Amino acid sequence: MQKDLSHYRKTYEKGALTEDSTPENPMELFRDWFHQAEGDPGADEANTMMVSTIGLDGYPKSRIVLLKKFTFEGFVFYTNYDSEKGRAIAADPRVCLSFFWPVLERQVIVKGKAEKLAPNLSDGYFESRPDGSKLGAVASPQSQVIPSREYLEEKVEALQREYQGKEIPRPEYWGGYLVRPSSLEFWQGRPNRLHDRLRYTLSPDWDWTRERLAP
Repeated sequence: MQKDLSHYRKTYEKGALTEDSTPENPMELFRDWFHQAEGDPGADEANTMMVSTIGLDGYPKSRIVLLKKFTFEGFVFYTNYDSEKGRAIAADPRVCLSFFWPVLERQVIVKGKAEKLAPNLSDGYFESRPDGSKLGAVASPQSQVIPSREYLEEKVEALQREYQGKEIPRPEYWGGYLVRPSSLEFWQGRPNRLHDRLRYTLSPDWDWTRERLAP
């Protein structure tokens, strides 16, 4: 099988990224970019992000999850702690997050370390979820081999009967992570592939340094 994609071309002309137009704290720039993405009708699920971990088998692995909160401390997402990504983070908390908003011709790459949220914070978010999502989190042994789709659906049906009219508790193996960034790289598409790239790096004294990278 072969398909030649060398003729694919796109011209990037929607914006520019200059040092004099960016704040000293990269989280402020992320906030501004995120708000523009979520406000653009052409952007679907602006909080979609790729999480890359260093797997137990030594290979990096990336997957799409949903960003659920960001503050000056970092980025929050939720998952099964016993999943492949959860076990990878337990062994090595270094992760990479990647956001891509094609409609704005922008990308953000975050490097940092992930740490579990306090249980009460995970409880609060779990309680806000629809019951179907709660049951899915309880039923799914995420990343494990299962015999069939029917096996999973039967588990959910059994849980529906068990918790009918009752509160569904958060399982201990499910919760949130906070990724504290050590660097953020902002990419803005520009004509002729001369894209703008600004990288912020956190110094030992907790100040951010900013550098321009060649495209």
